[in-house]
Amino acid sequence: MSQNRQIRDVVFVDGVRTPFGKAGDKGIYAGTRADDLVVKCIRELLRRNPGLPAGRIDDVAIAATTQTGDQGLTIGRSAALLAGLPKSVPGFAIDRMCAGAMTAVTTTASGIAFGAYDVVLAGGVEHMGNHPMGSGADPNPRFLSERLVDPAALNMGNTAENLHDRFPAITKDRADAYAAASQRKLAQAYGNGQIQPDLVPVATRKPGQGWTLNSVDEPPRPGTTVEDLASLRTPFRAHGRVTAGNAAGLNDGATVALLAAADTAAELGLPVRMRLVSFAFAGVEPEVMGVGPVPATEKALKSAGLTIADIGLFEINEAFAVQVLSFLDHFGIDDEDPRVNRYGGAIAVGHPLASSGVRLMNQLARQFEEDPTVRYGITTMCIGLGMGGTIIWENPHWTGGTDSKENAA
Repeated sequence: MSQNRQIRDVVFVDGVRTPFGKAGDKGIYAGTRADDLVVKCIRELLRRNPGLPAGRIDDVAIAATTQTGDQGLTIGRSAALLAGLPKSVPGFAIDRMCAGAMTAVTTTASGIAFGAYDVVLAGGVEHMGNHPMGSGADPNPRFLSERLVDPAALNMGNTAENLHDRFPAITKDRADAYAAASQRKLAQAYGNGQIQPDLVPVATRKPGQGWTLNSVDEPPRPGTTVEDLASLRTPFRAHGRVTAGNAAGLNDGATVALLAAADTAAELGLPVRMRLVSFAFAGVEPEVMGVGPVPATEKALKSAGLTIADIGLFEINEAFAVQVLSFLDHFGIDDEDPRVNRYGGAIAVGHPLASSGVRLMNQLARQFEEDPTVRYGITTMCIGLGMGGTIIWENPHWTGGTDSKENAA
């Protein structure tokens, strides 16, 4: 029977996220549990998709980079139970650092394509206030004693400075200009109501302050100018080029996506917002982890039978401006190309590590709906310890005619 198995199409049905907060005692999620943020997303997806019986969910994959405390206890399963899903619905945890949610999506999507699942929930959470990056980590001393990696590879800011060294054409001025544009584009997207539909309001309570309903992202700094950014200090290197203004901050937040087999989505009347075409992960030298999206994208394009010219929209995670710019330079894309991060990116909105992959997907799916002239888009990100991940998606709203890539995917 296995010889007759058909690979099934996988579709992105819906995705939501909490507003992203600033990590720390003053952030909106100080005193809030990470697993409760995931629960908010799961419940909202079920509310938004009433045609989906909760019992039809075949698995719940939730990523976290630091899997202890309120991000531990096999968080996919514990969040499923806390969200009130039937006890028959299993769950598991994933860690691929920044690409946690992306890997939760690709792992469960593979199960759908294979026929093991019909419907899944996949996402990620990072409460960097509760769990600072690297907290409790114990890197093997062989990493340094045997020089398996450069010591700089264990600090993401240093890897970004290394990228500037490798690509001297990417100056601090370019990085700052890109960062200011990210803030501007996010502010414009908020003004157009393009961000809000994906947000799940989260009520929080702090001692002496009572309850607050958080319905917008906390990190953005609208109105930021290149002049503002030029004066910021460079914490990773004296006279360096990486600052708090041209890098993503330390953030808290959660995301969850609903994926299904195309035939199951049709059966249940679920919307189809994107179709998965291909995906790839790739490794690079850990000390320049920011270049990871380049080989990952090349692998994904080759698998799909596409070229970079076929991609009409790019959602690139902005861990650092230099990392995005190195990707654009490699593929010959202008810094201000309108296909890239139309709503701004992590420099403005924040990057709660393991959750960010689904934020990219949410934004790409909305842009697909707005722009039916685009057939293919990608979500891509760099990953700590020297990796990159890329997913190519197809726009179900595409209105173009038959082209040479009709059967490529």
